[in-house]
Amino acid sequence: MAENRRTEVSELLLKWSGGDQEALNQLMPLVYDELRQLARRYLRRERPDHTLQTTALVHEAYLKLVDQKRHDLQNRMHFFAITAQMMRRILVDYARGHQARRRGGAHFIKLSLDEAPEVHDVKSPDLIMLDDALNELSTMDPQQSRIVELRVFGGLTVEETAKVLKISPRTVKREWSMARAWLHQQMNRQ
Repeated sequence: MAENRRTEVSELLLKWSGGDQEALNQLMPLVYDELRQLARRYLRRERPDHTLQTTALVHEAYLKLVDQKRHDLQNRMHFFAITAQMMRRILVDYARGHQARRRGGAHFIKLSLDEAPEVHDVKSPDLIMLDDALNELSTMDPQQSRIVELRVFGGLTVEETAKVLKISPRTVKREWSMARAWLHQQMNRQ
């Protein structure tokens, strides 16, 4: 994305955060392709018979954005982090619904905790199990949970995560390492 386009996206986010609903309509065409890439990345990890398509996932996330009462988006990275969080929740809801319909079926959404070379022997966790573990982690350490969410679901780099959370990259790396270890331990118990 060119620098002037990034600036335009940031300006529209500020307008939208200020209550200008039309700014969101102007924003979506500018970020639509990136949102589709994010959704496509999620859906690649889905079970083969999943019925939700990339476009539908983007549109459901958009509808959730429109329904939000308060928009406190700071910048482009923050927008993508929030949207990634919404996509995660949509997919978890679909997975829970599918699992309930199958009454404990064996098909789960596979998702790996990237950049975890020290734990190669750990199986990729399913999305429901990871969501449950992240919810538990958020009660113990909300910052670590948010870092995992931004890195794994938002696809943000260490530096981008640091900017969104307004902490140092060194803190992100340290917290990321501890959160990954804790999550792997939780995932292996189940």
